[in-house]
Amino acid sequence: MKIWYDACTGKHIRYGSAIAKRLRKAGHEVILTTREHPDTLALARILGEKPIVIGKYDPDTLFSRLEESARRIIEFSKLFKCNPPDIAISHQSVELCRIAFGLGIPIILTADTPHAKAVNKLTIPFATTLVVSEALPKQFLENYCPERIVQFRGVDEVAWIKDSEPTKTLDYEKPLIIVREIETKATYAFGIADQTSKIAKKLETLGNVLLLKRYDTSETTDFVDLAKILVNADLVVSAGGTIAREAALQGVPSIIITELGRTYVNMYLAGKGFPIFMSDVTSMLNLAKRLLGKKENVKAKLELLENPVDIIEKTVAHIREAAKTGAKNS
Repeated sequence: MKIWYDACTGKHIRYGSAIAKRLRKAGHEVILTTREHPDTLALARILGEKPIVIGKYDPDTLFSRLEESARRIIEFSKLFKCNPPDIAISHQSVELCRIAFGLGIPIILTADTPHAKAVNKLTIPFATTLVVSEALPKQFLENYCPERIVQFRGVDEVAWIKDSEPTKTLDYEKPLIIVREIETKATYAFGIADQTSKIAKKLETLGNVLLLKRYDTSETTDFVDLAKILVNADLVVSAGGTIAREAALQGVPSIIITELGRTYVNMYLAGKGFPIFMSDVTSMLNLAKRLLGKKENVKAKLELLENPVDIIEKTVAHIREAAKTGAKNS
């Protein structure tokens, strides 16, 4: 089958690459698209992917967001006008969902941020099959009325962490503390102050601090692959996004310093015994002192979690068989 995956951020590129590799191995044709974004293109190169670039990330104003989304929709319409895909897959790409719904293409959607209300409204209702962590309350998912919900035992990041064998190739001074800036330009983060620069300064008393910026890349010439850095880290401090879960799934202690980070998926991992901890900014330094360097062996716990790519592959097969049956009956 011809399958389209649209990746809007770095996380989507990792997820899309993991899905694409599996589906190509099964004999499917995968069209990977993305947009210009601080993380997407460089990471795609590192992962060996050559996506089609459609549009760019322009979060300056509500108008710029709307206009850029509209441009992407038009370009995708032109791209697929004569040869549309059989299935569309994404981690909540607004443009993919609009195009696929408009063309009657089945949509397999992943999602993990209930607080991202705008994106949820613009994507989940279009889903043919929603593949999500069991950490998310079913009532929340049903509020958006997807056709079919499949929940799995784990979180999205298992897709690229579980079977990976990262090597410690980077030579950083020890102990290494990674601090990740808040995604201030995301709509769900409007009005939230980013204190990560101040936090990084405080943590310098404990070791070598690497502050990872999201949008301002003027101080660096090379793209930083977070997956390769994390395996070298002794502690991660963030607002509670993807990097916190990636670290915890590899046994690296991760501190979440905002209320925004108290998400269902983060609390779920903490409940499963992975080293992911919640703290306010004032208590963060003392907690960091206690956790620094105390990595855990989480391989046995990780083995108990399901890879969502397995479920997505089965869903693709299910849609394919349904299409064959429908063709025979028509």
